[in-house]
Amino acid sequence: MGSAPAREEWTAYPGGMQESTWRELAPGVYVRHHEELELNCGLVVGRERALVIDTRSTAARGRELAVAVREVTDLEQVVVNTHAHYDHCFGNVAFRESQIYAHADAVEDLRSTAEYQREQVVAHLRRTDREELAQTYLDTEVVLPFYLIEEDTEIDLGDRTAHLHHAGPGHTNHDLVVSVPDAGVVFWADLIEQGADPAMEDSYPLVWADTLRVLLERPEIAGADIHVPGHGAVVDTAFVERQQATLGALAAALAEGLLAGVRDVDALVAKTRGLGLQDATLRDAAVRALETGRSER
Repeated sequence: MGSAPAREEWTAYPGGMQESTWRELAPGVYVRHHEELELNCGLVVGRERALVIDTRSTAARGRELAVAVREVTDLEQVVVNTHAHYDHCFGNVAFRESQIYAHADAVEDLRSTAEYQREQVVAHLRRTDREELAQTYLDTEVVLPFYLIEEDTEIDLGDRTAHLHHAGPGHTNHDLVVSVPDAGVVFWADLIEQGADPAMEDSYPLVWADTLRVLLERPEIAGADIHVPGHGAVVDTAFVERQQATLGALAAALAEGLLAGVRDVDALVAKTRGLGLQDATLRDAAVRALETGRSER
């Protein structure tokens, strides 16, 4: 899998929230929204330890996040990388003394694509005369997660449990979702996006909606009413269900085209218009559908 940067340093999102402040969604459950990439990181505080969800995009930003975590709690920290795209895990170096969880396929992806991801971001930043920011990426040591899972896993935080869920391919082949059942909160990472289309560059568009459907049926998730996307504003259950339906309609249109023998990207894109998604998104989805085909299933 070739992880092109899914949410690039230069991407702008409309209607973003204020930068870098903790918002308490439920007792002991926080989201921290960052201006860069409209990225969301999470924090779940228990009696004995705290779970940090994603670590940002550079060592410097990871260190800034680590300081912010300490402003909330001085408990032992456990970290989860929801997937291997740079904006969610290049800050790991700031948490290298913590247990860092990820899906087993995520570490393989990160090991093989980290330098490519870095090169892509740095090249763009240099083209746009942002050498100082580019240097922060060059100065970042990529630290691989080392607590690797392949199925749903519980993390005991003391008086509460956080659940890590994997239900199949979607945004990547190794997405993890974090639920906090006692608080009714779910951190979806990039399986759900607000303010921009779901990113398709490394996706599995024929089964993404199926994965979301399975996750929505998980008992730890089914009762939640607060949903944190990987990027953008916090949303409700209806938003998640609408995005799942849109992705389902996209999958159906792509599958219909493939079954009819369509192998041209432009022709597949034409079959998928009218879903409220940008043409660039549809093109990426068509390319991925042609690359992966029915093998996704």
